[in-house]
Amino acid sequence: MEKRNIDVVVISDVHLGTYGCHAKELLKYLKSIRPKTLILNGDIIDIWQFSKSYWPESHMKVIRKLMKFVSEGVQVHYLTGNHDEMLRKFDGMEMGTFHLQNKLIMELDGKKAWFFHGDIFDVTMQHSKWLAKMGAVGYDTLILINSFVNWVLTAFGREKMSFSKKIKARFKDAVKFINSFEQTAAELAIEKGYQYVVCGHIHQAEQREITMENGMVTYLNSGDWVESLTALEYQNQNWTIFKYDHKDFIKDETDEGILSDGEDLKRKLDINVLLQSIKYEIAQ
Repeated sequence: MEKRNIDVVVISDVHLGTYGCHAKELLKYLKSIRPKTLILNGDIIDIWQFSKSYWPESHMKVIRKLMKFVSEGVQVHYLTGNHDEMLRKFDGMEMGTFHLQNKLIMELDGKKAWFFHGDIFDVTMQHSKWLAKMGAVGYDTLILINSFVNWVLTAFGREKMSFSKKIKARFKDAVKFINSFEQTAAELAIEKGYQYVVCGHIHQAEQREITMENGMVTYLNSGDWVESLTALEYQNQNWTIFKYDHKDFIKDETDEGILSDGEDLKRKLDINVLLQSIKYEIAQ
């Protein structure tokens, strides 16, 4: 596949080190682009749930690819999220073209863009962090079960399904939270005079204009690489949402060292690995 030149690429919520992470797909995407600037908008490595018992080679290859971008002179901005919050004390650290920050302000063709993860808007994160961490473990387990169900559905020629999307659609509070999140981000961005506000955190890719009494802003969310498999791309003064499609990367299926879907699922469902991971979470 011929590499695409892109001015700015934003990815978030990769959650490397968890069962739900689609590192194999992300690696294929990263190999298909040549960005000038790459913004990692939080929760790239899931330090909350990190376990020595689960760190596949495909996850390590993503890290190596990111390091290669830095060696090639790509401006890489790692913005911290809640799952990698322990890195926040290193805000401002720079190594070559690698920058570790809690937030980022960039000017794109005369317009100011404000980038940050977005967990500051999450009430659960601010007041009940233990509950948020429990929810993260439950979410990862749900994704693992969903992977097995989708593997069975695919084997029988059926369409894949998303448990978490169905749950979100059923509960009005989830929809209300997402709307509130977007409105709050937009309101703050307008007050600060930014034309773009770019977040992650809620695992829901979005691009839309939000108008309020005191102005208008373009709200963008990069989604995630657990379910949505999405990224934001800025090129020719326009933002677009990239959505990973397996059919676009069929020629890359022979990538050396990358597990097939069946082998990857078998590794994830290894009972000993799963038990070790659960023991690790309980011990924390």
